[in-house]
Amino acid sequence: MSENSPDASSRMATAHARSSHSSEPLRQAFRHLGYEVIPFKKTRDAVLAYVPKDVPLTVTASSAKGQDATIDLAVQLTCDGYTVAPHLSARQVIDRAYLASIVARCREAGITSVFVIGGDRGSAPTEFRDAHDLLVALHELEHGFTDIGIGGHPEGHPAVSDEVLFAALKDKIPLATHIKTQIVFDPKVIARWAQELVRRRIDLPVYVGMPGTVSRQKLLRVSSGIGIGESAKFLKKQQSLLWRFFGPGGYNPDKIIRGLATNFSEADNHLAGFHVFTFNDLGPTEAWRQKSLRRLHLQADSPAPVPAGAVKPEPEHA
Repeated sequence: MSENSPDASSRMATAHARSSHSSEPLRQAFRHLGYEVIPFKKTRDAVLAYVPKDVPLTVTASSAKGQDATIDLAVQLTCDGYTVAPHLSARQVIDRAYLASIVARCREAGITSVFVIGGDRGSAPTEFRDAHDLLVALHELEHGFTDIGIGGHPEGHPAVSDEVLFAALKDKIPLATHIKTQIVFDPKVIARWAQELVRRRIDLPVYVGMPGTVSRQKLLRVSSGIGIGESAKFLKKQQSLLWRFFGPGGYNPDKIIRGLATNFSEADNHLAGFHVFTFNDLGPTEAWRQKSLRRLHLQADSPAPVPAGAVKPEPEHA
């Protein structure tokens, strides 16, 4: 059959329509893509310099910086006009009285989102064993949060079985509104895990965690700037991340995006967007986001291809 035949033209137009339809969920995912930042001294200035106000932010919590540093920066950025979700760490929120004071600060600042984690163990014991304990205590307060995130682990945990992880996640589902995953580089692993959530009737929207366009130098500065003990934990936890950055060719977030592009239009998962671990390398990460949005916009607006030799329709005249 000739490429110039009506059937060939119809097939090309249909393929273009399918491509445009399948890319729409991906465009929506990019529009709602969020950044995670670390509460360093110059973080606020960097956010104000590079990040548009419509990009949602989360602020990490670590035992090196303390929970107060997280809340302080979250309050400041909220006052600057951003939508900010501070991390609440079960191993840094000492007790219910301290949790109530955090809730009060967030309410006063107009913060309506939080991300609840187990976190790294600090020097002082806390009242809460894990994220579930902290979530239960949070819901016993008049917290006012409309969006509560919890963590997901598509690659599992070396010391915990998958069944235990899924059971723990299911216990937290009634107390949360969405899931953000740890950093995962393999789109197939993410897709399988998202499908398994649906099979287990874990129906919260999932935001895929991935690094932004972070330079190797920035990654090393971040790991050294979070404290000696925390740095060792960071490097141990992020061995695969370091191999990606220091291996041949380095790391490119587009590989993950392309690998998951078709999954966003499928009904077998609840993938909703991306959560970018910026490691405070905000300028390059925002430039990459803007470039990706332009590319997706052009893809949506491009006309259906016309087969070679076909006659283009004449424009209508008023």
